[in-house]
Amino acid sequence: MRIDLHTHSTASDGTDTPAQLVANAAAAGLDVVALTDHDTVRGHAEAAAALPEGLTLVTGAELSCRIDGVGLHMLAYLFDPDEPELARERELVRDDRVPRARTMVRKLQELGVPVEWEQVARIAGDGSVGRPHVATALVELGVVETVSDAFTPEWLADGGRAYAEKHELDPFDAIRLVKAAGGVTVFAHPAAVKRGEVVPESSIARLAAAGLDGIEVDHMDHDEPTRAALRGLARDLGLLTTGSSDYHGSRKTVGLGEYTTDPEIYGEITRRATGAFPVPGAGGRGPA
Repeated sequence: MRIDLHTHSTASDGTDTPAQLVANAAAAGLDVVALTDHDTVRGHAEAAAALPEGLTLVTGAELSCRIDGVGLHMLAYLFDPDEPELARERELVRDDRVPRARTMVRKLQELGVPVEWEQVARIAGDGSVGRPHVATALVELGVVETVSDAFTPEWLADGGRAYAEKHELDPFDAIRLVKAAGGVTVFAHPAAVKRGEVVPESSIARLAAAGLDGIEVDHMDHDEPTRAALRGLARDLGLLTTGSSDYHGSRKTVGLGEYTTDPEIYGEITRRATGAFPVPGAGGRGPA
């Protein structure tokens, strides 16, 4: 089985619609794909309706969190999307995204970048606006060459010159809320140092003690020594280890299924989840 547990659609900051994403996942030879848009479940229904035969959909979200001043992303899988407390927190984060993006645009303008809010809004479309949309505007303007190049202290990285804060969950609350909604939590790309400051191992140990289920190890932002260190940490803390592409369509160079999760780990995630179940493909209506 080929299993990719971290992808994004136009419901947040990917460039594939949810229907296109599942079609592309099947074409890439995946057996299982998780749709984990930022702080939203809005793409799940479309993805499920278009799911090709032979492909299983894992519903999820990537929750924006912060601990001790350091940002982190928490992948939440197979939770009940209608659980009210978790739904309310997701809404608070989403509602703060527009004013945050506007603040980043203003800061960029003060730095001499001729970016306009209308440009960022056009790029985001119906998606949940975020830093990748602002980064794409910088690419369009020729300020940086790639989206990844915008995530530096010079521009949009945490604490960068044009960075702006938004409402974010305490990760201990995120774990509690996801578990109460029957879901499973995995710390996304925990050692992606090129994105900015990362959470220390001592904090990961605290999260594990609070019920964190796993950490994402095989990821494009982790080199081989980092992956080996994370596997050792996971063994010490009793955490599951996942691998995934963090696919964003054309916004990033990584392809679907470039990094994958072991089938035994996937099985354990599904065994732990009680809020929702993987959706088996029965032949969807195709991309919208």
